[in-house]
Amino acid sequence: MNIYVGNLSGETTEDDLRKAFESFGQVSSVKILRNRATGESVGFGFVGMAESEEGQAAISGLNGKNLAGSTIKVEEGRAKTSVARTDTGRDDRRDSPGSRGDGGGRRGGFDRGGRGGRR
Repeated sequence: MNIYVGNLSGETTEDDLRKAFESFGQVSSVKILRNRATGESVGFGFVGMAESEEGQAAISGLNGKNLAGSTIKVEEGRAKTSVARTDTGRDDRRDSPGSRGDGGGRRGGFDRGGRGGRR
């Protein structure tokens, strides 16, 4: 079971998370997400637990509790979505061929009605 853990303090380590969750069952993975440029925690992470019953117990037991000086938010993790992102971090679906308003679709590009090129 994948568990989201939010509102982590910058001082919280993966070992801290592991210890907190191990009291509820077997922990298979722990990952705190970090800023690529600075290496600092972005304030949330994920814990994998082998058994879903143990994961549910951990969610109930740890949500709203204090860990390393912060009241953490613990909930079941959601499945990843595969939405392409641009360099600016914007959702890139609007620029995909065939989406409305992009000039893509059947005719491709900005070629509308055989006139060619951009208007």
